[in-house]
Amino acid sequence: MAAPKKGRGSSGGQGRPGRALALILIAMVALTGGMFLSGHTTPRLGIDLAGGTSITLKAKSQPGKPDAINPTNMDTAVSIIERRVNGLGVSEAEVQTQGRDNIIVNIPKGTNSKQAREQVGTTAQLYFRPVLTVTAGQATPTDTASPSASGSAKPSASPSDKETASGSKATPSTSATTQGRAVTGALTKDTSPSPTASASGSPKASASPSASVDPAAAALQKRFAALDCSTKAGRAKAGANAKPTDTTIACSSEGDAKYVLGPAEVSGTDVDSAKATIDQQRGMWIVQMDFTDKGSKKFQQITSKLSQQQSPMNQFAIALDGEVVSAPQVNETLSGSAEISGSFTQQSAQDLANVLSYGALPLSFDEDTVTTVTAALGGEQLQAGLIAGAIGLALVVIYLVAYYRGLAFIALLSLMVSGILTYTLMSLLGPAIGFALNLPAVCGAIVAIGITADSFIVYFERIRDEIREGRTLRPAVERAWPRARRTILVSDFVSFLAAAVLFIVTVGKVQGFAFTLGLTTLLDVVVVFLFTKPVMTLMARTKFFSGGHPWSGLDPKRLGAKPPLRRTRRVNAPTDPKEA
Repeated sequence: MAAPKKGRGSSGGQGRPGRALALILIAMVALTGGMFLSGHTTPRLGIDLAGGTSITLKAKSQPGKPDAINPTNMDTAVSIIERRVNGLGVSEAEVQTQGRDNIIVNIPKGTNSKQAREQVGTTAQLYFRPVLTVTAGQATPTDTASPSASGSAKPSASPSDKETASGSKATPSTSATTQGRAVTGALTKDTSPSPTASASGSPKASASPSASVDPAAAALQKRFAALDCSTKAGRAKAGANAKPTDTTIACSSEGDAKYVLGPAEVSGTDVDSAKATIDQQRGMWIVQMDFTDKGSKKFQQITSKLSQQQSPMNQFAIALDGEVVSAPQVNETLSGSAEISGSFTQQSAQDLANVLSYGALPLSFDEDTVTTVTAALGGEQLQAGLIAGAIGLALVVIYLVAYYRGLAFIALLSLMVSGILTYTLMSLLGPAIGFALNLPAVCGAIVAIGITADSFIVYFERIRDEIREGRTLRPAVERAWPRARRTILVSDFVSFLAAAVLFIVTVGKVQGFAFTLGLTTLLDVVVVFLFTKPVMTLMARTKFFSGGHPWSGLDPKRLGAKPPLRRTRRVNAPTDPKEA
């Protein structure tokens, strides 16, 4: 009696299959309830199914850096662009290299896809530069040296942005003498320049800028006067090919202001993190920045210098892609961390924080092509894939019914449970980890049907082998399980290992196939252990299956079962001749 008892215990609970069924039922109810409560009742769709935008960025050579376009810098750029786009909450943004100098960015249609497209195009390096001069974004009719040549101006795209909580706004000076003084590098002086100082910085110098301004400064001043920031072409040309150590000109991102900017004092790589938050006391959105140790020292030096200057020279410009995205004032020496406050909305604060966090790229890029991808083609391919999957599933069902008969009912129930678990998990993984269903992922789910059906067939064949050996159904179910279990685990392990390797070594949409294949393989193990085996145990207790009904698929006669093996005692021949 001890051996049968041990066999039942090792089989995973022959007498208590309800526990496993209750566990998987609870999991299904919890996942389904979570799906409806979260409002995500359908899986997120990838760009090939939902549509979106595909952008091709082409890396451009930088002056003095002929070898800048290399695999290391390209991979770094891909990583930063991906984090920048995903920082906006865009799901399944695909960023990958193509060839030597191209990066392909696929942005699915979504809530923040418009902001993502804008920031993907903003791919140049990020610098913090001191503001030397700021004026209105229109071109100046004549490059006159008259002190009265001034006009109204807006300091930046965000006019009231400023460092710390000071309520003062920048008041730009637009006189020609101020412009000339800015071009010659007034910020290199430790004292605040006099409003009447000449271009050379000497209080007694002549008011005529032509007497002291060097040719390079005069050329820059002429370019600044002619700069028109109201057009996209004008903004793109401003500061083109300028090095970080150069004094340059730039436009605001909105085109309503133009600047003369000093050499870069802090780069984007010196920013450790930035986040948008709301100041509860003042009821306004602010951007908080934290610098690296090296960046903190640089920022302390520049803010110490800027805080001693008069407006607008107490501003530093956050320049990205040659455009000024913000130009806050500095009223005190800062280090380690800083706060930018002003007339921010939630969106503008989050955009600026995202630029500060992920804005520094090792290369500059041009938008080569921008293509809008419609979901029509993907929808047609999805429909064709689903039709193929339905045909394949129908063939599997026909085969199961024709060959296994009543056992096909158990297989179909198991496939249904696997389908429910797969669908709910895909719907919940969208908001949880950004998983989006694309065409390769659908292919992975279709392939999983064959993997799951294979597990059922292994178990059913083991049971039928036991019946052929002359055993009744209930012990056959339990004796077949350990052998089938080993085969199923080995098969699923190989499938999962292949999916894991494919996910690691590939990029883009192929990862969707690998992820879905790995997920459904794990679910196959769960379904076989917690549903198929317990249900088979319960069905073995019914008269239809245990009695060997011809349509049960377990008819001993149809299977060619042998008679039960019986051991007989062997009688040895007598050795004594008398006994014989």
